[in-house]
Amino acid sequence: MKKILYILTAALMLSLSNSCAKLDLNPLSEASSENWYSDPTELVISLNDFYRDYLWEIESGYWTDRRTDDWNQRDYIYELANGSAVSTWSYNSYWTNTYKGISRANRIQESVEKLRGKYSNSELNPLLAEALFFRAYFYSRLVTLYGDVPFYTGYLSIEEAFKMGRISKDIIIDQIYEDFDFAAQYLPENNNARSATRVNKGAALALKARWAMQFGDYQTALTAAQACINLGKYALHSDFGALFRDKTINSEIIFAIPHSASLELTTSGQPSVQKINSFTLRTAGGTATAQPSWELLAAFDCIDGKPIDESPLFDSHDPYKNRDPRCNETFAAPGTVIYGFVFDPSPGTINVLNVTTGAMIKNKDNKVNDQYAAYNSCCIKKGAQDDWVSTYNENPTIIMRYADILLIYAEAKIELNQIDATVLNAINDVRARAYGVSRGQVSAYPAMTGNDQTELRRQLRKERRVEFAWEGRRYFDLLRWGWLEKAFSHNMYGHLNQGAIKAYYTAGNWFWPETPEIDEDGFANFAPMFEKGYIMQYGVRKFDPKSYLWPIPNTDVLINTNINQNPGY
Repeated sequence: MKKILYILTAALMLSLSNSCAKLDLNPLSEASSENWYSDPTELVISLNDFYRDYLWEIESGYWTDRRTDDWNQRDYIYELANGSAVSTWSYNSYWTNTYKGISRANRIQESVEKLRGKYSNSELNPLLAEALFFRAYFYSRLVTLYGDVPFYTGYLSIEEAFKMGRISKDIIIDQIYEDFDFAAQYLPENNNARSATRVNKGAALALKARWAMQFGDYQTALTAAQACINLGKYALHSDFGALFRDKTINSEIIFAIPHSASLELTTSGQPSVQKINSFTLRTAGGTATAQPSWELLAAFDCIDGKPIDESPLFDSHDPYKNRDPRCNETFAAPGTVIYGFVFDPSPGTINVLNVTTGAMIKNKDNKVNDQYAAYNSCCIKKGAQDDWVSTYNENPTIIMRYADILLIYAEAKIELNQIDATVLNAINDVRARAYGVSRGQVSAYPAMTGNDQTELRRQLRKERRVEFAWEGRRYFDLLRWGWLEKAFSHNMYGHLNQGAIKAYYTAGNWFWPETPEIDEDGFANFAPMFEKGYIMQYGVRKFDPKSYLWPIPNTDVLINTNINQNPGY
């Protein structure tokens, strides 16, 4: 009999460790070995592994946001945004770990079939549905990022594995839909018997809708999104800003991965969750290494619904005034109390208030006082917790929320040219929530109107950018719309350095000396300010056509000659 191995990647066969973690993030005290999948209880233990952070690194820690035009990090540009990605880059574990998840799902599926007759289908099918949900998700991720990939739904021998090549993504997508459909059929609507965060029927429908949209299959996306809406289970959170500071699973969250610094530990006993002080104020003890970009700041319309270069309400010297409320919930506006201090990066603000002690202290977020203050004088507010300065980011990683379903529904209908009142209602529900009002209160927010497909498409894409900023959606949207070149043709800018910023301020140029031009797709152009010497260019983004697909790990290509590398790598 052939020796059957558990495949980790399509080329390199290793045996997957049987250790896994409970969903509450406590490690198991013991692990079974040969009898690992012998009953439903052990299947549940194996399913718990799908919720561990190693399978969600792409979705966590702002990983994809770092590789978009929404990101500033001093003078550093990440590889996908500057065309320097190679097949030996540091992120090949994402490929390997995704296949680990797929292999676990395959093993659970085989175990379930062996247990039929011994246990009821009503007990086994929800467990299988949970495994197939994750298999569908992981294959969706692979075909989106890599194109055609090795594909298998069972165990492989070594001989079979080394003969495996890349399978057409169209074939894989058929299986993805089949798996999501099984999950939607057999997962309960409320799957919280074992944890508050397990995937359920709504998650299966929602993620099918998202990935179908990513595949350009608008009808499938529309059908799945409508089915999710029809469940009547989800609703928009009443407060946009509070949504991201709430660590509980509220009515808007469809699927999220929980985090705990005390329970998610490396083998050396250190927390494996994101250490977050690099995003926090220097005045509060952080490093202010990375911030949302000026391009993102310029993307929010004014409260009259017009872009900043068209609205009479916009003031380049006070760019946070009269803006879509999501702007001041994504960015910390000057004067905001955050991390216990008043944030004000103005060169004229030498001292700021420590709200806790009542003392005025040196303003280290001012480039006159501190040369390493945020290069663009911005600070992320979205999701910020007071304890971020001294600890880790324990906010749940939101994989899917209801606002996304509403905008997927609207986008699918726009692309299908099935424009009706429900399209406008979906977009306006999301927009009105940002203003703290209901959709019908059209005098209190700039409601979307009209039925022109081209204009609605543009507005929908702008809406997605400001609604989902720094939530891991921008990169996939740029990928889906074919907009990587648009995004990466705009460089990274910030304020002048410590020696010149005071004169800039004294001349009356703060915050910006003029309003950047916004093109029809919502991209801001800061190049004229740079050319006039008003601002600095801290990094050059560069588009490379190969970036639409990621490199397959070089080791896999070398080991298995049946796997060809993606073009350009």
